[in-house]
Amino acid sequence: MKKQLPNLLTNPIIHYNLDADRLTSQTLALGQGTLSDTGALVVCTGAFTGRSPNDKFVVKDEITVDTVDWNAYNKPIEERYFHALKTDLLAFLNNQKEVWVRDVYACASPAFRQGVRVINETPWCNLFVANMFIAPTVSELETFEPDWLIIQAPSFKATVEKHGTRQENFAVISFQHKTILIGGTGYTGEIKKGVFYVLNFLLPYEKNVLSMHCSANVGEQGDTAIFFGLSGTGKTTLSADPHRRLVGDDEHGWSNEEVFNFEGGCYAKAINLTQESEPEIYGAIRHGALVENVVFCPGTKQVDFSDISITENTRVSYPLSYIENALIPSIAGLPQNIFFLTCDAYGVFPPLSRLSPEQAMYYFISGYTAKIAGTEEGITEPQVTFSACFGAPFLPLHPGFYAKMLGEKIEKYKVNVWMVNTGWTGGSYGVGSRIKLSYTRAMINAVLDGKMDDAVYEPHAVFGVQVPHSVPDVPSELLNPINTWGDKRLYEQTALKLVQKFRTNFDCYASEVSPEILAAGPKS
Repeated sequence: MKKQLPNLLTNPIIHYNLDADRLTSQTLALGQGTLSDTGALVVCTGAFTGRSPNDKFVVKDEITVDTVDWNAYNKPIEERYFHALKTDLLAFLNNQKEVWVRDVYACASPAFRQGVRVINETPWCNLFVANMFIAPTVSELETFEPDWLIIQAPSFKATVEKHGTRQENFAVISFQHKTILIGGTGYTGEIKKGVFYVLNFLLPYEKNVLSMHCSANVGEQGDTAIFFGLSGTGKTTLSADPHRRLVGDDEHGWSNEEVFNFEGGCYAKAINLTQESEPEIYGAIRHGALVENVVFCPGTKQVDFSDISITENTRVSYPLSYIENALIPSIAGLPQNIFFLTCDAYGVFPPLSRLSPEQAMYYFISGYTAKIAGTEEGITEPQVTFSACFGAPFLPLHPGFYAKMLGEKIEKYKVNVWMVNTGWTGGSYGVGSRIKLSYTRAMINAVLDGKMDDAVYEPHAVFGVQVPHSVPDVPSELLNPINTWGDKRLYEQTALKLVQKFRTNFDCYASEVSPEILAAGPKS
C-alpha cells in the first residue's frame, strides 16, 4: 500500500505499514539481517549499540525556553539548525530508491494517545516501530492524521558546522514542529526513547498524567503493581509473572482513572538470556521479533546470548501479544503497590523494606542502583548510579515536577511503596552473593498477596526504612542485611560510605524539596 506524504517524499517507493513478513523478507533481500533458528530477524545496528545521550538536543523555542530543565541531558539547539537538518534529511531520503513509512499510536489509553508517523531508511527499523508501538485498525488508518513525525536515517551524517550538532549522529526534538529527527545511528532505541521523552513533557505538563519509566502488571483481583528500576535491576524480569497480566515492561502513564502502557511491545535486554531464567522473553524470540547485536554459536543460527563481543546491550523487540499473559489493550486500574528496584552491589540495602510517603519521594528523586565493578584496572568497588525518577535522561521537566506528582498520587490513592534490593547480600560484590531471584519473587508475592500488611517492622539503623521481621518462604536472617555480613563493622562502614554518596547526589535537589523529604533520607 502506498500512501501519499505531501511535501515530504516524492521520489522513492514508499512501503507503507507493511507486516512483519514483508519487512523481514525485505531486510534479508537487502543483506541487512539474518534469520535465527527460531525465525527471529537478527541485525547489527552499526557503530552505535546504545543511546548517545550527549547527542540528543531539544529545540529551544517559545514552548521550551522556560519549561525544559536545561541540563546535561537536555541540551538546547537553535531552531535554524533543526530546519537545516530536516531539509537535508528529507533530501537524503528523497534520493533513496525506497523508504518505509509507518503510522502508529503511542499510549494505550484513547484519551491520551498520540498519532505518530515514522519514516525509516531501512525495513528492519520499520519492523522495530511495528513491534514497539500500537497498530491502528484498518478503519483508523484510512483517516489517520499524525500528531508527531519521526524521520530516521542511520546512513545520514550531520555536518557539525551546518547542523549545530556535536558530531555526525544526532537526535533532535522540536515541540514547536512536533518532529523528531534521528540520523547517524542505527540504534533503534533512539526512536523509542524519543517518543518517551515527548510524552514525558506532554502528559505531565499538559494533561496532569504522571509519565513513568516503569513496568506494570495486574493480578486476578484487578490489583495493579508498578515496578520502577534502572537497567539491570530486574524491572522486566519481575513484572513478567505468569500469575499476573503484563501491562507493559518499560513506559506507562498514571491518570486519575488508570495506568496505561505507552507502547505496544517490549524491548528486552537479551544478555545471558535462557529459557529457564526468563521463559516468557525467551519464547518471544520468534518470527517477527527483532534481535540486535548478537552473534551465533559457531556453525549454527542459534543465538549465543552469553556472547558480548559486540555489546553487553544486546536487545530484542517483539509485540506485547508475544507474551502469553499480556493485557491487551494495556490499560489497568489504579495501583495498590509501587516497587522501587535497586541492584545494590554494595550489599547494604535490605532485600525488602516499606517506605513512608516522604521516603518514597526521596528515593524516587534519587533513583539509585549500584552496578558491579568494571573490568578496568583500578576499579575495585561497585559503580554507583543515581538517575532521577529512575529515568533522568528522558525527563524534559525538572525531577521535582514528577516527584511532586508521584507524592500527590501516593497520598491521594493510599498506595504502598516498597524498596526491593535485587543485588548483593553477605558483603559487597566480590565477597557476598546475589540475592536469589526466588527469594525476591517470594517477597514481592507476599506484598501482592497482602501478607505484609500486618507484618512486624522495625526501622533500619542507617536508611530509616521499615524492615520486616519475617516474610513467607524467605530466610529471616536475610531480611536485615547486617545479619548476613561476617564483619558487622565493615557493614556499617560500607553503608555510611553509600550514605555520603546519596547526600552528595541529593544536594542539587535539596532547594526544591520540603524539609520532610530531606529528613527522609539515610541517616549518618
